[in-house]
Amino acid sequence: MASNTVSRRDALRSGVAVAATATGFLSAAQSQLLAAATADEFRFKYMVGACMYGYMYLGEILPEVAKCGSTHLDIWPKTHGNQREQLEDMGEELFASLLKKHDVSLGCITQYKLGPFGLRNEMQVAKRLGCQTIVTGGSGPKGLTGSELKSAVGDFVEKMKPYLEVAEETGVTIAIENHANNLIDLPDSLRYLAELRPSKKLAIALAPYHLEQDANMLAALIRELGDSIEVFYAWEHGDGCMKKLPKEQELKQLPGRGPLDFGPLVKALMDIRFQGWTEIFMHPVPRGIPILETAAEVTAEINKARTYLESKITS
Repeated sequence: MASNTVSRRDALRSGVAVAATATGFLSAAQSQLLAAATADEFRFKYMVGACMYGYMYLGEILPEVAKCGSTHLDIWPKTHGNQREQLEDMGEELFASLLKKHDVSLGCITQYKLGPFGLRNEMQVAKRLGCQTIVTGGSGPKGLTGSELKSAVGDFVEKMKPYLEVAEETGVTIAIENHANNLIDLPDSLRYLAELRPSKKLAIALAPYHLEQDANMLAALIRELGDSIEVFYAWEHGDGCMKKLPKEQELKQLPGRGPLDFGPLVKALMDIRFQGWTEIFMHPVPRGIPILETAAEVTAEINKARTYLESKITS
């Protein structure tokens, strides 16, 4: 039998809608009520990057996933992590049983090494393991602007069409990260990718680290890109990740550690009703080491960033 219960969120929305219809505008108080309703319904869908734990054994990492407020793992190959190689070594059956033991699902395989045109077999692996996302980089000329850039993104999208057919068949979304020194890098290239993509199976993995550290600009970009964003990396530039720094400086890549105010970004994610993955992220130097020495310390640091992000939902 259907429930007649009306949620607080729905009651708030209905009340505001009736008032707005009657008056033709939203008062400040009504806007606050609508914001409260949106905050009430918004939840981050967290995914844990295995590479945050370096080359630790999956058996050590998987118990940490639930502690990070998640049920899904993103595995990387070397050099950032080696959990994709661990999967290869142990075989899919044992890997799947290990996930099941810890009540974790494979949310994503990150595969820059294979590139966007090398994912056919990886999509089949993902399908067998119930994984619906693969992240990789773009491919094409670099340093373009304007119409030349749009044309190059169009060429890239055209070349992706055979792989998107496989993506449709396997239920996998290919998310392209805006990585530095790549065709898909700066805001315009992301806008063109969102505009020209022929299928929702081609999406964006948005990494603020690689963009100008302007919170309002990043928020506006999130609103422009809308549902083309499949993965949001909660990752800021801080003091960078290309040279060895004291640990306290290195950790400034994490939300709440560095200078970037994630408040406008979170508000934008709420406004577009973002339902994709959120991955709290950073790169250590050298690659392949955990961001902190022990699994427990890594988890605690992820949770500090998570607490910071959650505080921005209602602030």
